[in-house]
Amino acid sequence: MDEMKRIKELVEILNKAAEVYYSGQDEIMSNFEYDKLYDELLMLEEKTGVILSNSPTSKVGFEVSDNLPKVEHESPMLSLDKTKDRETLRAWLKDKEGLLSWKMDGLTVVLTYENGELSEAVTRGNGTIGELVTANAKTFTNIPLKISFKGKLCIRGEAVIPYSIFEKINSELPEEEKYKNPRNLCSGSVRQLDSSVAAKRKISFFAFALVTATYLDGDTKKEVDFNNSNEEKFKFLVNQGFQVVEYKKTDESKILDDIEWFSNKITTNDFPSDGLVLLYNDIQYGLSLGRTAKFPRNAIAFKWMDETALTHLINIEWNASRTGLINPIAVFEPVELEGTTVQRASVHNVSIVRELKLGVGDEIKVYKANMIIPQISENLTMSDNCEIPKVCPVCGSETSLKTDDQKTVLMCNNPDCTAKKLNSFVHFVSRDAMNIDGLSKMTIEKFIALGFVKEPADFYDLEKYESEIISIEGFGNRAFNNLQEAIEKSKNVKIANFIFALGILNVGLSNAKLIAKYFNYDFDKIRNLKEEDLVEIDGIGDVIAKSFTEYFANESNKKKVDDLLKYITFEKEVVSEENETLSNLIFVITGSLNVYGNRSELKEYIEGKGGKVAGSVSKKTSFLINNDNTSTSSKNKKAQELNVPIITEAEFIERFGE
Repeated sequence: MDEMKRIKELVEILNKAAEVYYSGQDEIMSNFEYDKLYDELLMLEEKTGVILSNSPTSKVGFEVSDNLPKVEHESPMLSLDKTKDRETLRAWLKDKEGLLSWKMDGLTVVLTYENGELSEAVTRGNGTIGELVTANAKTFTNIPLKISFKGKLCIRGEAVIPYSIFEKINSELPEEEKYKNPRNLCSGSVRQLDSSVAAKRKISFFAFALVTATYLDGDTKKEVDFNNSNEEKFKFLVNQGFQVVEYKKTDESKILDDIEWFSNKITTNDFPSDGLVLLYNDIQYGLSLGRTAKFPRNAIAFKWMDETALTHLINIEWNASRTGLINPIAVFEPVELEGTTVQRASVHNVSIVRELKLGVGDEIKVYKANMIIPQISENLTMSDNCEIPKVCPVCGSETSLKTDDQKTVLMCNNPDCTAKKLNSFVHFVSRDAMNIDGLSKMTIEKFIALGFVKEPADFYDLEKYESEIISIEGFGNRAFNNLQEAIEKSKNVKIANFIFALGILNVGLSNAKLIAKYFNYDFDKIRNLKEEDLVEIDGIGDVIAKSFTEYFANESNKKKVDDLLKYITFEKEVVSEENETLSNLIFVITGSLNVYGNRSELKEYIEGKGGKVAGSVSKKTSFLINNDNTSTSSKNKKAQELNVPIITEAEFIERFGE
């Protein structure tokens, strides 16, 4: 077996064995077998000089940076010319041989290796200057930290997050913080200031271009000879331990069949891609063509032409989610799209239902975005007769419409709705609340069904169900003990996190922090506040004050809190003004972020420095943070009307970061 192939196989086997072992499940191999394979991996790594970043022999320490330094690329990175027409692609290739590969949909990163070790990783940036992300690149799941080539190697590739990881991360986020697509999540993850966060995102790297491979022969610098073949470059990279983009060698006679092969495969791909790239295999011929001001002439991108189909809307299903949102799903007469039968598509929210003017029986045009996700592109009938449900489809209680940031959603008003109850428990154990590791949504659902958990305090009394829990599929003694350790650790908590964990309507973590700090972290006083006490706090209005006091006035909620306080103690906190460099400043955050993982992270930083974060721009706003400061969004327009400064994330870090 090929040595590199065996290294990758061993890494996968050993990591799987470790994962099963530490999750408390039945072991899949003995310690003797594990050690034998581990020693084989060590031997192969020593022999080849290649150590993958996810190898069990490799331990990468995490780093926290204050900022991401800017780095100029050795050679500018140009975009590719594009076409959606298959015949155009064939005509472009003419009588030449080409390499047809995936056009991955993530963030382009340039890796540099010197003397066999990764020395630098830089994002594409604007093509001329990028950001230094070496610490984060070392956490990518599949790049080698050491290679056998001892010269200087510079390669370009795409950092991507698989759909499966993207969906898992999104499932654990509140609706307003969910990422739109894997590309956005990847972009924010690669630019994290804390590399431990990037590591959790399971980023993969696919090499698509070898820029330079030089070495010293005596005192003379030489380029590695790849026999004028780009395919030889790919093979060289594979031998060094890199995963290259999947490709096919093609020519004018078979390119249409090869495009069809990729189009069939995309539907089962776990990695996001938005088209294909066709590159001349002949290196010198490609270079001889030169480039335009915008595009190199040795390669061209092929974008999928979305296949559309006409069908008729049968009805709109309304599904209650664990967040309390009731989401619309369009159900239509089945149609064939990209080789599969499609009959459902998410419509996302009430605003889009109204914008499309949907109604039962309407003739609609549907397609698969990037050949994956069913969407409605157009409503030809526009009957607009879709009725918005007045009762929840799960519990039958009244619903209400909620409009925020120009988006209208449907909500269930029943706090005891089954869908909401699960969500309240998921929220209670989440990171910003009680932070109990090991309690996934699926686990909580099982505990509810088995009667182990009826109220939040029951999480702290799970030991009496130990024998039943360790018999649950996927659990075991080790997993149960880990869960108990996490529960024990969560018993000492900050007052603001505890208040947030209670799930009080309209009271987010930032509001909870304001209240806890204003009243000197005295919980006995806080739980007995009156509305007039709360509105004294700048940033706490009548709506929040009413929600807060009504919650603690409710007898059922009082009992819930008292039951929790039998187990909970509060961290000692004192009001300190030494670190409050952003006090008296109010920020509004909009748009996507590059450095901070999401708005919550930036919000937490601002509040930790004594600043405040508001949801909308007003005359009290100090700064609007928007990476697209030329946007014509409503928040930008409002900021311009009120002369509120609009700053980018980088400008915020430069002015207010440490």
